[in-house]
Parts: sequence; structure tokens; C-alpha cells
Amino acid sequence: MRLHEFEAMDIFEAMGIPVPRRGVSKTVEEALQVAGKIGYPVMAKAQVLVGGRGLAGGIRSASNQEELKKIAGNLFGSKIKGLVVQKILLTEKVEIARELYAGITVDGYAGKPVMVASTEGGVRIEETAQKAPETVASLHVVPSSTLYPYQARTLLRNFGLSQSLLMAWADVITKLHHTFSRYEAMIAEINPLVILPNKGLLAVDAVLELDDSALFRIKHPLPDQRDRMENGLERKGREIGVTYVDLDGDIGLISSGAGLGMASIDMIGEKMKPANFLETGGGITEQLLYRCMELVMMKRNLRGILINIYGGINPIHEGARGVARYIKEHGVKIPIVAKALGNHQEETWEIFRSAGVHVVTETATEKAVEQLYELVSRKNNACEAG
Repeated sequence: MRLHEFEAMDIFEAMGIPVPRRGVSKTVEEALQVAGKIGYPVMAKAQVLVGGRGLAGGIRSASNQEELKKIAGNLFGSKIKGLVVQKILLTEKVEIARELYAGITVDGYAGKPVMVASTEGGVRIEETAQKAPETVASLHVVPSSTLYPYQARTLLRNFGLSQSLLMAWADVITKLHHTFSRYEAMIAEINPLVILPNKGLLAVDAVLELDDSALFRIKHPLPDQRDRMENGLERKGREIGVTYVDLDGDIGLISSGAGLGMASIDMIGEKMKPANFLETGGGITEQLLYRCMELVMMKRNLRGILINIYGGINPIHEGARGVARYIKEHGVKIPIVAKALGNHQEETWEIFRSAGVHVVTETATEKAVEQLYELVSRKNNACEAG
């Protein structure tokens, strides 16, 4: 369960992490009242459970009442990545001397939580780690254990910080880990954690995502789960009956198992960027795969699709008919590569091929990803040449 930013900030504040003065509004009038109490200038931040709000125009600054009235009027009822803005968080706008990053998540490979800190906040930590690895430090933590202040200080030691900043940042990291553990979170993140002109620290953004399977164990007050405005595509996936996770890339994925899907995501990520994780589960039917295609194609700027399905007792040839029907009805032009093995596989291959899908008959998923990469690259080069 991902929390709204204002909900995460409330929890962070209760755990002793410094956050800005703020308030939530549901109408333009409420926004003006909240801003009046905080004092201008303010930041107006759309509260939708999706990343990239800033680039989508969901985070704006207002220096006076007239500006805020116009901004709030435009935000309320608007859509950001398919989600309707129903609430706006108003926070004080602070002067920023420097931006840092602090976060903790679960490292699936190590099977442990990993604490990450960076002297480059405000941008995607993955990109920072690739482009400037010397600005990122990480530390694996034993699950359910305490993160001690000396461990946090050790994590930050090589950044060349002043003693006062080192101690303050280590204190925030220790409290962030306490929050992560106490609420059995999947991720707890502050990006950016800003240094103020007076050298104080402030978490001007807050991300907290909890483990759904652990919610029953959490004794502390939680936001109403009925108020979850999840990603529109993820909600549609739930309606269809598949597991769908929206990602930031442009290569769609349909897989018939969680392990198969995760492996496919990793392989796609080596050369391209996955747009989603989609796992059909059992019970593949023509209609299910048709709707999966419909869901994946809802993603904007999609450049290609990988279909990776296995048929033990699943009638994958029926699923192939659903894919073929969707392609025919909607005139899909982007490259699609399918690896389908198992029950009725030869019939499945023929159905895919008749619909223009590139079929890979080998067992290794790498071969399918490699072919998709070549097709996508070729299509891009042709477009640039034209």
C-alpha cells in the first residue's frame, strides 16, 4: 500500500524526521485557507499515487493568493497519468542550499533491506548511481534489526561532510530506518532531503510504501485503505485479474508467471527500459490475453512488446488468439516478440506468426529480448532516416 505524500509526511514527522509546515485541501477555497496559515510563498503538490508529478505539471509554486487560486483551480479535477487530482498538499516553500537523498528499500537479490544515501538529491537515484557512483553510498541491514547511529555515520563517512551535517544526516537516516521497520515498509524515501541556509535539514518530499501482506500486523494508525487512488493502469490490471505494475520505460511485457516476468524485466532492462510488469497467473484464455494487450497498449509511447508465456496445462494457443485478435482489430504497428513454449506450442506459434508477431522458439528468454531489441532499434533508425 503506497501512501500519499501528506500521509507519509505525517508519519515521518511523528517519527522525528523534520518536515515542512503543511496542510491538505480538497477545494480551491481550502487551499487558500491553508496557504494563508502557512504563509506565502507555498508549494502546491497534487496528491496522486504516481511518480513524475513534477514533470506532469502536478507540482507548482505560488507566491501569492491569486497565483494559488489559478494553480489550484487548474489542478483540481485534472488528470496526472490517468489519475484524477482530488487533493492538494500545500507546504511552505523553503530556500534550498543543497539537495541530498536518503532511502531504504528491499534488495531482492540480497534478501535484505538496503539503506542508500547520496549527495545528489532531487533526481532518480538509479541514474545517479550509474553516472556518478562516487556520490552514492549503500549499506545492507539485517532484517528486523536496529540501525544504530554509528552505522549511519559510517555510511556517510566518505562524503567529506562537516561534523554537524554528518550527525544531522545520520540522525535522519536512523529515524527513516526506524520508520521502515516499524511500518513493515517496502520503501521509505526522502528525495530530496534539503539543507537549509541555516544548515538545518528538511524532508521536502516523502515516499512510504507498505507491504500489503504485513498490514494486519501493524498496530500503529494507518490511513484509510479505501482512499487509495492507485495508478489507473494498475487498477485496470486488478479489474482484469492480473498482476500489473506500472514502470517508467517503453517496452511492454506480458508473462505467464511471476518468476518468468521478473527474469524478463531484468533482461529487458539490460538494453532497454521495461514499461510494466504483467503476470497473467493461471487460467489463460483468449479474452484474458486480449485484455492484457489492451492494458499494455494503454501505455503512451510504447516502442515494443515482449510476450513470454509457458503452457503447462495453460491453453496458450487460446491466449495467442486473443493477442492476434487485438492486433487485427487495432492495427498494432510496434514490434512484438513472443516466446511461447509448452502446451499446444506449434499451434500457438502459427497463430502468432499469422498476426505478424515475431516468434522465438528457443528456450532462452535472452534470445527473445535480443530480437526485440534489434527490431526496435531498426524501427527507430528507419524513423530517423525518414
